[in-house]
Amino acid sequence: MDICERIENITKKIPDYTTLVAVSKTHSVETVKQAYNCGQKVFGENKVQELVSKYEQLPKDIQWHMIGHLQRNKVKYIAPFVSLIHSVDSFKLLREIEKQAKNNKRTISCLLQFHIANEETKFGFNIDEVCQMIESNEFKDLQNVNVTGVMGMASFTNDMEQVKEEFKTLKKYFDILKSRYFISKRDFKDISMGMTNDWEIALEEGSTMLRIGTSIFGARSCMIK
Repeated sequence: MDICERIENITKKIPDYTTLVAVSKTHSVETVKQAYNCGQKVFGENKVQELVSKYEQLPKDIQWHMIGHLQRNKVKYIAPFVSLIHSVDSFKLLREIEKQAKNNKRTISCLLQFHIANEETKFGFNIDEVCQMIESNEFKDLQNVNVTGVMGMASFTNDMEQVKEEFKTLKKYFDILKSRYFISKRDFKDISMGMTNDWEIALEEGSTMLRIGTSIFGARSCMIK
């Protein structure tokens, strides 16, 4: 099965309101171009250097999503072009995105990353931290970032019931934020959860954005320098 067939196999199973983010990390520009030529226009990268390199070499109508942990000192490199940052896990990072977006005369869309996994290595807010942040005057002063939803990563486990419960938790957090703070904000609608091994469960639990790599591109290639 080639890349086009893999993409088609996924897209025919997901609702129209769901965005398929093709996770192209470690895969070559040529491989990404194959997916692009099949009609895929949304790609996700984990590392800033690789994201910038691919942006420079590939068609400019691609929507690039930053899905990996993002250091504040690297925001400036992606601020001129990134379409969505999934991995906002602190207010300090959000303020830096605001600063760099303003410098580039842009508004950058962002998702708030929640820690939903039973793993300490995962990044993310808890719900109390997010509520306090949103209620602060500093958050209300932000002009160049647009918070459009939430993101979370489930535990790396074969226990799909645990994964399901973690996805339920993220959906609950989304609903809390929507009803308390964003009820009149139509573009607060994104729930980024679900990857190659668990995307079907994520869809059942309300995902609107799937981050899928291996099922499209196969096993990871060697890291691009």
